[in-house]
Amino acid sequence: MGDALHAWWAQQLVLCDWHFTPHPLSVDAGAAEQRLLGQGIAHRGELAEQWWVALHAPAGDADQLLAALEWAALAGAAGWISPEQASDWACCVMQRIHREYRDLRSWLGDVRRSLGVRGWASGADDRFIDACQVLADSEAEGAGITWEMFETALREHGEVALWPTSPGAQPWRLCALFRPLLNYPASKADWPDAVNWLGTAWDIDSRDELLTGLLWLGAQGERQRWDVEARDLLAMDAAQRQEWQRNAQPDSHHASVLCRFVNQGEPLEWAAWDWLRLVELAWAGACSGWLSQAEADAFAAHAAELMQRRYHDWRAVIVAYRRGQSLFDGIDRRDMTPSERETLLLSGSFSPWQVAVDDLLDAETQAASREMLGQWRNTPHRWLLAMAGVREPDAMLRLANPGAPLSEAQRVEAGEYLDGSLGLHADEGAAAMARYWLPAQAHHLNQLAADAAHGVMPPSATLFGQPDFPVNAQRQALKGVSRHAATIHMAEKFAFYLHMALNSELLETEALLDYARSLRSCLCRFYPNAKRMLEAWLAWEHCLPESEHASLCNEIAWHLEDPGSLFHWLDWRADAWREPSERPTLSQFTAMSLVGPLNSAVWSEPQQESPRECAEIREWVESHYHLASADDMQTFLASMLEAGDRQEYQINYEPYTLNTQRLEAEIAILESGDCAEEDRHHLLRLRRVRDNEDGCNEIDMAAWDIAQIVDLAIAGRQLGWLSSTSFADVLGRAYQLAADHYSGWQDYAAGMYAGFSFFMGETPERESFLASFRQALVAWLCAAPILAGPWASLDFPGNKPRHFAPLHIDTLPGDQRTLH
Repeated sequence: MGDALHAWWAQQLVLCDWHFTPHPLSVDAGAAEQRLLGQGIAHRGELAEQWWVALHAPAGDADQLLAALEWAALAGAAGWISPEQASDWACCVMQRIHREYRDLRSWLGDVRRSLGVRGWASGADDRFIDACQVLADSEAEGAGITWEMFETALREHGEVALWPTSPGAQPWRLCALFRPLLNYPASKADWPDAVNWLGTAWDIDSRDELLTGLLWLGAQGERQRWDVEARDLLAMDAAQRQEWQRNAQPDSHHASVLCRFVNQGEPLEWAAWDWLRLVELAWAGACSGWLSQAEADAFAAHAAELMQRRYHDWRAVIVAYRRGQSLFDGIDRRDMTPSERETLLLSGSFSPWQVAVDDLLDAETQAASREMLGQWRNTPHRWLLAMAGVREPDAMLRLANPGAPLSEAQRVEAGEYLDGSLGLHADEGAAAMARYWLPAQAHHLNQLAADAAHGVMPPSATLFGQPDFPVNAQRQALKGVSRHAATIHMAEKFAFYLHMALNSELLETEALLDYARSLRSCLCRFYPNAKRMLEAWLAWEHCLPESEHASLCNEIAWHLEDPGSLFHWLDWRADAWREPSERPTLSQFTAMSLVGPLNSAVWSEPQQESPRECAEIREWVESHYHLASADDMQTFLASMLEAGDRQEYQINYEPYTLNTQRLEAEIAILESGDCAEEDRHHLLRLRRVRDNEDGCNEIDMAAWDIAQIVDLAIAGRQLGWLSSTSFADVLGRAYQLAADHYSGWQDYAAGMYAGFSFFMGETPERESFLASFRQALVAWLCAAPILAGPWASLDFPGNKPRHFAPLHIDTLPGDQRTLH
């Protein structure tokens, strides 16, 4: 500001009962501060508030413009702001005075009138009147800086910077809805009461709690719950919406307003409610000293980046904020008269929002923000929280310090989940988590989807009947997911199990985090970015909803669409390949699948289990097969591979099929007297041969042996009785045995069923067991439901490939049709 403007400014301060001084900032600093305090302005934050309101005072309120001139001088003299900033603010006031008054007389007259209206000594204060007369006489005599000289100086002055202009300060303009920021960087003088405000308004009493709030507002906030519930309401009819509102929790103040928004077709968007408050919270952190300026800047810049992705102008920001405020308060505020602050921000000549939303952030500030916030985003534990947060939104409250101790209740709840839902116990150790990584399941799903995309579906009928499961909808859904790698369908559950294991504090933390690192590596390999992963997750969730749990589709869609979701800010890069557990080859998976419904589907290579699990497996092996050691098992497996139950049939029963008279005679002899248990079993089998029950005389029953061999081999591997090499050898021989005896899965299933039926002992539940086994075989053959078993996605041992190649690399090694 030139000397002429400084002098004119100083002249006007005489009206405020100042002694005349050639420069308005030459007042003693202490005296200037005391005068500000005497006028009720206790700190720089209040100064900004008062100043900004005065600058936008209605026409005719000249006393407010005069007060603004005085505050600029006092603040500059007191050191609250720099001399340059004080001059710029005074210049803005002078520009407005010049626009509204044609000469000094009209300016002085309006000052006197407005002061009189406000009751300031009815305008009759002697010193004020004397000051007015002195200025008027000087103007008439051409002494001092006249109005004409004042106008010339203003024209020559050019633009002024009313608000901080450095790139790092621009995002802070978002805070103006709550408090315009006069100074940058922040200091305690801008908001001395920031700590008290954090405690009162947010119940925040520490830096960790502040970071928790900031990260939560950015990544989730209030909007996530409202958005998801709005999606739910859109799918309901009017009666269902009323019922939903009646059943809303007592603390759901937003329920009635949200229903009204949906019913009236209001745009369901309110993210500004979270993101504007994020900026205010960050400013409080900077002023309280709980955040460094760089940290606070990073959060403000992040909010600006989110705003730019969602809103095209400030009016859209205000409307969205008002919707959010309506939901938060439970009061529809859409039609309420806008506050004076909102009006000034949107249309005021000196508004900090004259800068467009898209211009708040430059590339350097944006990059610095992303780098700074990366420390709260890219650790393995936070990756895990991002995944688990879809099922458990409260996980986003732990981003600041994921390793912070949890309450006893939370730990107990997590432990009960591991025990009740997973059968996982503390004494098994973290290594037991490997059993929940199921790469073969992803291969199965990918293969079915690839086939479905080409119009090839699993069979709908078998020798044993048709599925009692409604298969059409699920099969049609498969057509639409062929381009999405299916690993996420399994991996997100694995991530949640890891999350609960960490919460329980029952297993080794570092070992669990190592699983999280492997999970991150795997996901970054199969998906090029978070968006593609979420799209895959959503597609497979639509295709394979969990009947026992509510659908996650709306939650996944929210993370896909909300720019603040943590998923969009993860450091997505494929490191050296690693996986939470060993991935079987395709031939190994096929061989393990020969177990059929004798066991649940085997989706991963078995590992040696914990002592607890081994005790149960050993008990089963001993009770069913009388095997007590590794040697016993290896000997028995060798015998089964060479002969097995099939040889017993061939030696002891097949000859009777050539001599029915002898068969009838043998049955009659056994029926004529009391039979020992062994003879009773023999009699039952002779009758089955006589009746050719379930085709036992016509069907090759080697499948019964093969299924038992694989079942026992898996148990042996879990017990540690078979090494990895020995296990692979048994699988290889079982694979070859199946290839030698059968042409496909239907024939194999017939052989397994015939063997199951023929060798079953005496039991009154025989028919029930047979019916259940037939139903299980149908489920495996038809993939009904899809995850019943993998036969429909696998080529039978020895057969030429008949399935279509998946469109991505999410397949098992050894699959020669994998596309790379």
